[in-house]
Amino acid sequence: MHGPATRTTVPPADGSGARALDTDNASAAAMINARLDRLPMSRPIWKLVLMVALGAWFEIYDVFFTAYIGPGLVRSGIFTTSTANFFGFAGLGAFVAAMFAGLFVGTLVFGQLADRFGRRVVFMGALLWYTAAAALLACQHSAEWIIFFRFLTGIGAGAEIVTIDSYTTELVPANSRGRSFAFLQAIQFSAVPTVALVAWWFVPTAPLGFDGWRWVIWIGCLGAVAVWFIRLGLPESPRWLAQRGRIAEADAIVSRLEHEIVARTGTSLSEPKPHPPVAQEQKVNFAVLWQSRYRGRTIMMLVFNFFQSIGYYGFASWIPTLLIAKGINVTHSLLYSFVIAIANPIGPLLSMSFAERIERKWIVVGSASAMAVIGIIFSKQEDAALIVALGVAMALASNCLTFSYRAYQAELFPTRMRSRAIGVVYSISRISAMFSGFLIAFCLRDYGATGVFALIAGAMAIVVVTIGVFGPRTNGLKLEAVSG
Repeated sequence: MHGPATRTTVPPADGSGARALDTDNASAAAMINARLDRLPMSRPIWKLVLMVALGAWFEIYDVFFTAYIGPGLVRSGIFTTSTANFFGFAGLGAFVAAMFAGLFVGTLVFGQLADRFGRRVVFMGALLWYTAAAALLACQHSAEWIIFFRFLTGIGAGAEIVTIDSYTTELVPANSRGRSFAFLQAIQFSAVPTVALVAWWFVPTAPLGFDGWRWVIWIGCLGAVAVWFIRLGLPESPRWLAQRGRIAEADAIVSRLEHEIVARTGTSLSEPKPHPPVAQEQKVNFAVLWQSRYRGRTIMMLVFNFFQSIGYYGFASWIPTLLIAKGINVTHSLLYSFVIAIANPIGPLLSMSFAERIERKWIVVGSASAMAVIGIIFSKQEDAALIVALGVAMALASNCLTFSYRAYQAELFPTRMRSRAIGVVYSISRISAMFSGFLIAFCLRDYGATGVFALIAGAMAIVVVTIGVFGPRTNGLKLEAVSG
């Protein structure tokens, strides 16, 4: 039992301001973190990651149906493939850009709410937000209203992905963060072949007189509502609760996990290793990211995110349209896109075998390098079999990049500001992705698929240099050791 609490002030290392707190609470919060880090990565924790991933599945479905309903939107006459002007809002690029504009607002403005109100309440609310907006989008008949509701879906999806990354990082033990993100992404990105298959079935048709692309969206919305109820069983992040001084709630969640793990494995848990006391700040603002301790990491991840999104979404959001540009008809384009999309969940599953063995930054570097090389080769091919094979290789590399950098950037910042920091560095990728929609449409018009993939290769080269030269190592380290 603890004796009377001793009142003191614990200043954070970055000087962001502190509040008075008792040393018992600071030590108890550190013990919560230590108890989490010594848990084995057993079925009860995997179950929680799976529940997170099921909700995130529909966020990925929502983001990626952009590519697969694009040909349907063009065929219906609502949008055109390219535009006479760079910022033409009648073009498909505007539809792509609207999503990323919403993601920018969601990550930058609403992502920080998870640091204030908790991880669980934000990702539960965000799921309902973008589901409602997507359902309304599918009822529209003009480019302007479709763009408006696409923007709203992006806000919800942006808020959720930031919160999910924070939650997963804080929930799992230190030696399993890479594998957990690989598993999370494998489940999430099984949505990509699913939406590709649904689009292949529905986009060329008009069931009950409604355009097929509308059915693709409505089907995703129905599933998202069902999963929202499943997610009600998720607890709040114990690390976040402990950092906020809500020790009893954090203790109850960790105790329940410990009990379930012991019951499941039949073995006792090891003693927690000591962690430093956890300082609890009154508030953390954007200025903290520019103080000396975090400035370098913030700049590094801003540069990285700006260019990785050009490479990643330049391929993922445009693959059916790029195939059409190479002379493949709409139906075959969607079929080939489905085959390529199957690789999306397979890549992270394969990556689980080395996610903790290879330093995270080098997985990022290797994946980006592979994307640059494969993309250039892809752009030169005419044979359908080779195009599909290279498309699969590109999907494998891009998903390896995604799971590794999501884990990496969440590790670089502390719990008190994790969602805010991820939101800030993520947000720049949404700006670049937004403009990449117009840029790729422009390159496709004037330079064809070769010009598009030259752009992707250049972006990936900058990613390689940024992380390879300036990125710190994180594998297996306690979050507090990596981020402070």
